[in-house]
Amino acid sequence: MEQESSFSAQLNNCGIERLRTFQQTGDLSELAEGISTLRQAVNLTPHGHADLPSCLNNLGASFQARYERTGELSDILYAIAVQQKSVDLTPHGHADLPSHLNNLGYSLARRFERIGELSDIADAISAQQKAVDLTPHDHAHLPAWLNNLAMVPTCEIVSPTSESLSSVAINRTGELSDIASSISMLQKALDLTPHGHPYLPMLLNNLGSSFECRYERTNELSDIADAISVQGKGVDLIPDGHAELPTLLNNLGNSFRCRFERTGDLSDIANAISALQRAVDLTPHGHTGLPGRFNNLGTCLARRFQRTGELSDIGDAISAHQKAVDLTPHGHTDLAGLLNNLGTSFQSRYERTGELSAIARKQLISLRTAMPPTLLNSSTSQTHSTSRAISNRNTGDLETCLSHYKAAAISVVGPPQDKLEAATRRARALIKHFPQSPDIITSFETALGQVALIAGLEQTSGLNKAVASSGPSRTTSVLRLTTYEVTTRISHRISRMSSKQLEDAGSSRSQSNVDMPMSEKISLENEARAHLGLARKWEDLLKTARAIPGFESFLKPLSCSSLMRGVPESSIVVINIADRRCDALALLPGLDKPLHIPLPAFSIKKASEYRNVLASQLREHHLRAREEQENLLRDVQFSARGVRPAPIGRDGENAPVCWVLLNLWYEVVKPILDGLGFQHMHQTGGQLPPRLWWCPTGPLSFLPLHAAGIYRGSNRESVSDYVVSSYTPTVTAVTERAKNRLSVDAKASGLFLTSQPNVPGASPIPGTTSEVRAILKRAEESGVRAMKCEGEELTVGACLMRMQDYSSIHLACHGSQNATEPLRSRFLFHRGSLELGRIIQSDLKNADLAFLSACQTSTGEEKLSDEAIHLTAGMLAAGYRRVIGTMWSIGDKPAQEVAISFYDYLLTPLNGARNGGFDGALSAFALDHATRRLRLSLDDSEHSLLTWIPFVHFGC
Repeated sequence: MEQESSFSAQLNNCGIERLRTFQQTGDLSELAEGISTLRQAVNLTPHGHADLPSCLNNLGASFQARYERTGELSDILYAIAVQQKSVDLTPHGHADLPSHLNNLGYSLARRFERIGELSDIADAISAQQKAVDLTPHDHAHLPAWLNNLAMVPTCEIVSPTSESLSSVAINRTGELSDIASSISMLQKALDLTPHGHPYLPMLLNNLGSSFECRYERTNELSDIADAISVQGKGVDLIPDGHAELPTLLNNLGNSFRCRFERTGDLSDIANAISALQRAVDLTPHGHTGLPGRFNNLGTCLARRFQRTGELSDIGDAISAHQKAVDLTPHGHTDLAGLLNNLGTSFQSRYERTGELSAIARKQLISLRTAMPPTLLNSSTSQTHSTSRAISNRNTGDLETCLSHYKAAAISVVGPPQDKLEAATRRARALIKHFPQSPDIITSFETALGQVALIAGLEQTSGLNKAVASSGPSRTTSVLRLTTYEVTTRISHRISRMSSKQLEDAGSSRSQSNVDMPMSEKISLENEARAHLGLARKWEDLLKTARAIPGFESFLKPLSCSSLMRGVPESSIVVINIADRRCDALALLPGLDKPLHIPLPAFSIKKASEYRNVLASQLREHHLRAREEQENLLRDVQFSARGVRPAPIGRDGENAPVCWVLLNLWYEVVKPILDGLGFQHMHQTGGQLPPRLWWCPTGPLSFLPLHAAGIYRGSNRESVSDYVVSSYTPTVTAVTERAKNRLSVDAKASGLFLTSQPNVPGASPIPGTTSEVRAILKRAEESGVRAMKCEGEELTVGACLMRMQDYSSIHLACHGSQNATEPLRSRFLFHRGSLELGRIIQSDLKNADLAFLSACQTSTGEEKLSDEAIHLTAGMLAAGYRRVIGTMWSIGDKPAQEVAISFYDYLLTPLNGARNGGFDGALSAFALDHATRRLRLSLDDSEHSLLTWIPFVHFGC
């Protein structure tokens, strides 16, 4: 018996040596001999012998190694069977138990990759977590256990048989937090691994693959930069001839390709092709990873062809894709994807040369018949399927393509970005080929739902943080649940999370860089993981709230019918501008759906042209305004009617500003007014004109719709002859305020004023002090509670306190826009600056009216595609019901005249004394009155138009 045991031990050691030789050289004959030897060792070891678990573990590891080389499913099944037996036979507390658990978990993860059974991934995580928990902190194998546990959720990030199996694994598990956990554990493993350790290159490779996997979900450039950095180090450290070198090169090449597709840098795609070519050249024939590596090489060559048009690249791409297909067994799950890529390469060459070979036709037909719908959510295959259908005028192909788009868009699994792309592509294809299809709306609704997910808490930005941190009062007020107990419990939990835990979450990872010490990266990753945990808790809280009857849509976009119920006694006009058409949707009280008003004469091209014309004229206007300011500072006396400079630009009816306003009138505004049935004011019998809220989108957000009109010639008319205009950044910004009438606390009713005429680093603003003092005197004469602070009297903190104490505020100061971080846009004071984000975070319960007599308050930013983020809209977000701002920098004298006229109108009693109250409800009419008075003091020059146009009203 002892002789037998000794012989089995020798066989076991011999088998292990064969396995190690294979791992170094990749020689399959060595591995086959090792498996045979280890089988004998197991057979000769008596049941119950202490060595049996170790022999079983080693045999399982050998089967596992052969599976990774050949892809034979039976090998991984054998591996799991013997490794499970090894774990079962190893006593609790035995020093080898962590190793046996680790190997079992690794094999279960490999089977999950192949079969997709979710129980395998759960069992793999359980086994490898136990291995880590049972391993002492200073144990030499702990880095390897951590590595394997880290790689379980992402399931070996790079597949040997597809371009990126990681996306399949992530689709199945669906947890971005799993990737963050993997990165954190791998960083810890690296921190514990000494320099020169033979396992270090694989650790670096796996960490890089995890970064790449997260990049594919988040699109953070720092992630793909980190991936390339650590994978490059892994390639540099691994010895030439090592069996794993092709794997490391393949993964590095894929990361370079990912960055190229984001940045377009040709050096990245060149590096990708170089690494992948080496990976292919070093992979032995018959290796299970070879088809995938040929496929990846072909994809990169095709990408470079799309960029450069070099025909040799697409020829080489077709050759590589053809080899990938030829090396893949019929019926393999990857074959459809490989055929897709081959067909796409043939399609690309056909589109370039007009030649479609017989082989190409055959492959395209194979693609059509072989690919299951679930694999057709690849944007590449969809794009080329659509273009093929269109070019051949084959409606059957087109309809099939559209059905695949739909299947991908509504799939239960898969990254939201893929679903968004599929839904958007389907909608665009329908618009182009079936413009009357009702499915267009459905597709866009699906796309919008995915946008909400993508913009969720997993990618918290500064804007989301500010909204979250400002949430308590508004969240609690919205959460009107059926019982006091439920309201208190859930709203407090939501308030606590949004106001404290989430306000600083989500920004940690963006601070990472490739040169940062590992300890700092680990700390940042831990913060990111904590944030993902909070995101899950937040989602659970939302589910709890939405389970209550009547709150199914809590914190979701409102339905059209809900929006229509909140429309005030006037009209809200949303103007949608796109590449193909322009339309207005008018929301009217009493209707259950919007009124559609087509605007066929307008286009996104015209909007951009008009904006450019205005920008050019504004530059000249500001130069002239600066001259006026210098003259004012020298105490130059102007005439009673103010400055009358020579008109800027061309004279006559074709003057640039007049031309823009004229075109806006005929192409946008007049069709809308006619569609709504508004009459000229001289036909209304002297009554107050109706209100109208403009909600423009895209480049139209930067154009003065409220001033559109005819200002030259005998038939002059403009918007102000029909309605009093206001703006709103969103429909709900008006409807919510209309439904929830503000009841200002009598103690807070009043007006706080400040002037900041000489801010360090900014040009002086003469006249602001006299402006504020004149308004204060008028308020006091009307019995309105009012207070002013000037210059250095006011600190930022004191201003925030006054905003709490007074329902209305008048800010006569400079404003500064921050296009990169809109919440850091600010008002400039002598003693610091007040940022928009800080105002939004304040709980302004009694906020009513804000008058921003400042530069750059409603300018917006042309880099933001769909809406203008500016100080005026920001004050609405902070809780003010109505805000006066300007579309561009204004002259000092006109600013003072408008402000004083505005308050004179607002503070004049309509029916007796005001008894100390202050109500901004008539603020839109007050601004209309003030700008009319200013217009009467000016001529009809371009300069004069640019003087009064910028004043705008936002809100109720």
